[in-house]
Amino acid sequence: MLVDLTVKEFLGKVAGGDPVPGGGSVAALNGAIAASLAAMVAGLTIGKKGYEEHEELMTRIREVALKAQEGFVIDIDRDSEAYDQVFACFKMPKATDEEKQLRSAAIQEATKYAALVPMQVARNAYELMEIIADVIRLGNKNAITDGCVAMMSARSCVLSALLNVRINLGSIKDKDFANQLSEEASELEVNAEAKEREILSVVHTELSL
Repeated sequence: MLVDLTVKEFLGKVAGGDPVPGGGSVAALNGAIAASLAAMVAGLTIGKKGYEEHEELMTRIREVALKAQEGFVIDIDRDSEAYDQVFACFKMPKATDEEKQLRSAAIQEATKYAALVPMQVARNAYELMEIIADVIRLGNKNAITDGCVAMMSARSCVLSALLNVRINLGSIKDKDFANQLSEEASELEVNAEAKEREILSVVHTELSL
């Protein structure tokens, strides 16, 4: 499994000649990094003088962030596995009309799944951005830039995952399915970029004091 590799080994695989792990797995990795940083900032707030009012919230945020981290780690492999499923379908026999129909149907189902995996990654990363916003606003100010990096990593996860959604949508014949995901992707992209701008403004204000 990809998640069992060292950092150097994983980067070596990404830089290698195979199409996986690719952008989808890296998107999920960005999500895991964002969640880890959010948990760290929350942890650095818990028990610190001056932040007693928000200790219960930070404890909950840390729990949610760590759970999100686990999910994104799983998604690193899920994305590569989804690609492998599509590739396997293209290798199915196509000597007869029946085989061609079965192969085409299998490709379509696998491609839908390959779009849904990064779509869920993007959804989860945007939800994480909301949590990170609370960490930045209410958490330990000495770690505000760490929270900012978490926000940027989460935004990168959203946008890069959505790219992987869109590249699959072009091959899907079910237009209702494709249009629905396309509309959701556009909305998520706009919201993620707006959320990042909002929080970056908060961070820049804090740093200028």
